[in-house]
Formats: sequence, C-alpha cells, structure tokens
Amino acid sequence: MDSKIPVVKKQVRSILLVSGLLVLAACSTPINQTTDKSTGFLKELPEGVALIAAPYQNLQEVILQPDDGCYWYRHFGPVETTMLPLLTVDGRPICTKVAG
Repeated sequence: MDSKIPVVKKQVRSILLVSGLLVLAACSTPINQTTDKSTGFLKELPEGVALIAAPYQNLQEVILQPDDGCYWYRHFGPVETTMLPLLTVDGRPICTKVAG
C-alpha cells in the first residue's frame, strides 16, 4: 500500500502545476500585444496562451476582447465564420483578468 503514495504525490503535483499555469495565464496582463492594423488580429500570441490553448483552435487569427479581457479566435465552420472564445484543453476560456 505504501508503494502507491509516491504515484499519488506525482499526480497531485502535476495537477497543482497545471492549475498554477492556468491561474497565471488568467491573471497576466498582456504586454505590448500589437494588432495587425489591416486585420485586427494579434500579430503574435503570448507564449503562455499558446501553451495552454486547446490544439483544435485557430491560433493564427486571435483577438483580445477589451470588454471581457478574453482571447477569441476566428472559427471557419461549415456554414459560417464566427469568433469563438479561445479555450484551454479542459474547456476554460483564456482571459487576462478574472471575471468578477
């Protein structure tokens, strides 16, 4: 039974690490995020945001909405093209400030 304790500690440590990264990404203030004047999209996505974003999203066309402080990306669907919130792998929106 004692042999399972190190495995549990590693799992808890991994969960805490990922949670910490998400909190940092959610609370960080964007620094010098410049947008392309012709398209309105960010020229470069912050590295931390790119690391936690789910892989199925378009990271080439992302904006930071000033009204909610969250990142949104352009999604090309079968019927229409629309802006969707940029999400983490576990489905949480990626924002620069905590909603309150």
